[in-house]
Amino acid sequence: MSISASAVLVELNISVWPAAKIDREITSQVNASASAHKDASQTKKNLFAGTSLRADIEKFAARVRLYNNQHTLPWADKGERMLPTKLFMDYKQTMNGYERTFNMLCDNFFDEYERLVEEAKVNLGSMYKAEDYPDLTEVRKKFSFRRSVKPLPEAGDFRLDIPAHDLEEMRSAYETQYSEKLAEAMRTPWERLHEVLLGMSKKLEDTGDGKKRYHDSLISNPLELCELLTKLNVTNDPKLEDARRQVELAMLGADIEEVKEDALVRENLKSKVDAILGKFEW
Repeated sequence: MSISASAVLVELNISVWPAAKIDREITSQVNASASAHKDASQTKKNLFAGTSLRADIEKFAARVRLYNNQHTLPWADKGERMLPTKLFMDYKQTMNGYERTFNMLCDNFFDEYERLVEEAKVNLGSMYKAEDYPDLTEVRKKFSFRRSVKPLPEAGDFRLDIPAHDLEEMRSAYETQYSEKLAEAMRTPWERLHEVLLGMSKKLEDTGDGKKRYHDSLISNPLELCELLTKLNVTNDPKLEDARRQVELAMLGADIEEVKEDALVRENLKSKVDAILGKFEW
């Protein structure tokens, strides 16, 4: 099966107004009182200090970006990422929900904007400047949630009216870049699995001081990743599937309460994890 039938390209762009300004007057005062041997610094002020409505949008946007990165693979240097078609419907449904929530959070902020500006006069005192606060119409333009989906092109799919020699040269160069991008994309699942296993191995190491705490995520994180890897493996790499399957088997029957209470259980699980780490070329 062609890789173009196994994945699409998605691009997510979320804009959130930082609502922070460099206060040049305060900066000048701070730098004037600082030692001459220290570097000059710039003092930023939060235009809505003491309120969370705008900050909540920023935190939510970070959550959406994290989801996007976890469920896609790198493709372009920035912007476009590869989404396996096996994840497309879940991704679309989740992103639709995220977009609705983002718009709701923005609307809440817009509804309260005039009141928040009035509060800023009190909260910021002498640092308040009316020119730092645009008209609501302009503020609305500073927030956006945009995403696009397009097919993953076939390697060497050129239909250009140029001399055959130049066309072949272009096709060859593109196919090389295409292969490099695909190889880089498929490194990501390996790296994620490797990172999880290394973290488990270190966590399960018995230091003898009894200070380590074990949480449900020690078991749930690798299992969730194993499930995701069945869909991120767009090239059907048999080695990646083998590694994924071995991790899944190693976690079979693992119980976090037993891990907490029994050193032998921790030792046995660590041995399985270390065996997987030693078997593959990460």
